[in-house]
Amino acid sequence: MNTIQKPNLPLKQLWALSFGFFGVQIAFALQTSNVSRIFATLGADPHTLSYFWIVPPLTGLLVQPIVGMLSDRTWTKWGRRIPYLIIGTLVTALLLIILPNSGALGLAVGTAMIFAATCLVLFGVSTDMALQPFRMLVGDMVNEKQKSLAFSIQSFLCNGGNILAYLLPIALVTWGVSNVAPVGMIPDSVKWTFYIGAALLILCVAVTVFRTKELPPAEYAKYNAIDESKVREEKVNIFELLKKVPNVFWTVGLVQFFCWAAFLYMWTYTTGAIAGSVWGTTDASSALFQSAGNWVGVLFAAQAIGGVLWAMVIPKFKDIKMAYVASLGIGAIGFILTRFIGPEVSILGMTMSGQFALLFPFFLVGFAWAGMLSIPFTLLTNALQGTSRMGTYLGLFNGTICIPQIVAAVAGGGLLLLVGGNQSNMLVISGILLILGAIAVHFIKVEKK
Repeated sequence: MNTIQKPNLPLKQLWALSFGFFGVQIAFALQTSNVSRIFATLGADPHTLSYFWIVPPLTGLLVQPIVGMLSDRTWTKWGRRIPYLIIGTLVTALLLIILPNSGALGLAVGTAMIFAATCLVLFGVSTDMALQPFRMLVGDMVNEKQKSLAFSIQSFLCNGGNILAYLLPIALVTWGVSNVAPVGMIPDSVKWTFYIGAALLILCVAVTVFRTKELPPAEYAKYNAIDESKVREEKVNIFELLKKVPNVFWTVGLVQFFCWAAFLYMWTYTTGAIAGSVWGTTDASSALFQSAGNWVGVLFAAQAIGGVLWAMVIPKFKDIKMAYVASLGIGAIGFILTRFIGPEVSILGMTMSGQFALLFPFFLVGFAWAGMLSIPFTLLTNALQGTSRMGTYLGLFNGTICIPQIVAAVAGGGLLLLVGGNQSNMLVISGILLILGAIAVHFIKVEKK
């Protein structure tokens, strides 16, 4: 059976296909920018913060391959991927309402942290169910010519969702919402950010659900040279599939290892790093620490803006590997620069506030983030074109995102001790990891169909 090229999709269809990604990324960004702050507020020690970050990638490692495998064999009137998207979205929205209220249930400190950790586990499961279908939809429906554009649109929407989520807390404070709370309680500014995120998540995913019609089984089989009658009967052996996976899976996975470990440390330690270096406090219950927590949202928004702009540049590179190296190299410079910024910074004889000086390095970090969100999936889905197990392979590939985060989270407390307990040094380690990732790009061999 010969493969028939998929037709080009209208630009508006490419946007509708991924628009729900904007809402899912709002939920994900609220997690990455607020989890350390929530657990620190509940009483967690800085040396144990990274352990709470084991939860999200661990759930992703387990859930996303299952979602991929099951959705490969699912055919309903709603499609094959969209039913999982709907379920994941609804559960995520519910947890966005529950999680920031962990300290308001009258529980003891230890019990409140256990409750919050349990919510985090469920949150990881549901966001993985909502996130993975978007990558699969592009793999299923978009031809090779448009795929780089489709994943760049996802990267653009992802960073747009990040910007909104990161800026919401400080915007709410500006509008008069309280940013302080009793010891062990989460401020209203954080709570309302999560509530708004839940509403936007549902609205954005609804656009994708109601404006996307997945390929029916016969048409999908035609475009992918698949014997439709055998797809449902075929038994899936994960280990056999991994033996047959293209080499790109492993070489890109090596790059992914360094990249996602780097960003795990950014999400875990940025609040403590800038609270200590710029605001001069390590007291998580203080107003200064909560102000630093809000500014983390601004810094991550600067990162997302850098990602939005760089995502538009990436498709213009003729050599996708060069785009990958440039993205990671510039991001590494950004991470390392953060170490040299204190309460005030002198630049060309002019003195400026350290908190504003931090915007530039985080803007550069966004270049790495944009590359990580689009280039690996472009390389892999091009190499996998024509398989009946696209969803399963993408689910397995998620292991290259989850495993490095788990390893980094386990090692985080020990590394923090080695660097003298200074959380700013953990961001330098992030920069070093991105440099190693850029070097590892050399081992990737681009596979074309």
